[in-house]
Amino acid sequence: MAEENASASQPDTQLFTLLSGLLQQVEALTNQEEVELRSKIEALGLEVTKVPSKSKKNLDELEIAKELDELSAKLDNVDEMISSAIAADPQVKSLLSSTADVWMPVITATSDERRNFAASIEDVSLESKDKNSV
Repeated sequence: MAEENASASQPDTQLFTLLSGLLQQVEALTNQEEVELRSKIEALGLEVTKVPSKSKKNLDELEIAKELDELSAKLDNVDEMISSAIAADPQVKSLLSSTADVWMPVITATSDERRNFAASIEDVSLESKDKNSV
């Protein structure tokens, strides 16, 4: 079971390893620390591994529709940002295309898959603590 969970967290790990590596390259090329970008990557990491809470109340159709509208608006905003970045810089399109196998599984994960990601992170953390205490 721990092995299953560890393999389920690989998309997250691969994505954030890739992002960290790219950020380090940018910082090395520009000789500037990208504090804002680093904090955005960290915030994205927290958001991606966030486990959706189980609803304590039953939502009616209007509340569900409102939630879906809010999510759609967020997705539209992300789509706009990606589209404008691709239009502004052909390297962005190339980078996104060549790394899609890393970031797509993270973005398209279902709530169950996110729970598995979070559980596997906890398992790995507990295993490393156990190994260090031996």
